Amino acid sequence: MKNIVFILLASTALLVTTSCKKAAGDAAEVAEAAKVAVSTGKTLPVNIGSSMVNWEGAKPTGTHTGTIALSSGEVTVDGNMIKGGSFTLDMNSITNTDLEGDMKAGLEAHLKGTAEGKEDHFFNVVKHPTGTFEITKVTKVNGDEEATHLIYGNLTLKGVTKEIGFKALVGIGTDRIEVSTPPFTIDRTQWGVNYNSKTVFEGLGDKFVNDEVGLTIKLSAGKELM
Repeated sequence: MKNIVFILLASTALLVTTSCKKAAGDAAEVAEAAKVAVSTGKTLPVNIGSSMVNWEGAKPTGTHTGTIALSSGEVTVDGNMIKGGSFTLDMNSITNTDLEGDMKAGLEAHLKGTAEGKEDHFFNVVKHPTGTFEITKVTKVNGDEEATHLIYGNLTLKGVTKEIGFKALVGIGTDRIEVSTPPFTIDRTQWGVNYNSKTVFEGLGDKFVNDEVGLTIKLSAGKELM
């Protein structure tokens, strides 16, 4: 009997572990929109081809991953500090990276809102073709293997602006800057992306999509590496 109980408990634990999927990363700090930093120093253009936002979404049965490309941006540096900057997200570039064929195309159309009847489920790129991130402040971090700085900025999606803060590794050289982040998450419902959120809608059962979206950012600006 004890063996049977143990097996049942172990099976239940395994089921919970495998069914409760979630995006990787710590939650970003989120606050109301703040004043954008006044940029002083040298302004470097963002290298669009080598800069990218990676995303991860989760639901009880698994996760999906993908990318969003940047369409423009700039970063202002003074010495070894970021003093300001911004970049624009091309929401029409939302891409899924874990599916193929019709399933990949279907998910991308759903996320973009280009599928009939699903226009406002997620990002509705017809009404909101771009998102933006504008730096509000940058502070140094000491003794953290994952980060040299904390970056704060106003993130605008679907016409909603919130300030977020996240860790970043920043490298500044002559006429060049590299920024990369460890995974972090944001709550999509704070930007009005409410599709199948169990905190917004009742009675979804196991058909919900997690509110937390995982993000990582890779950004380079200035002189390209040869």
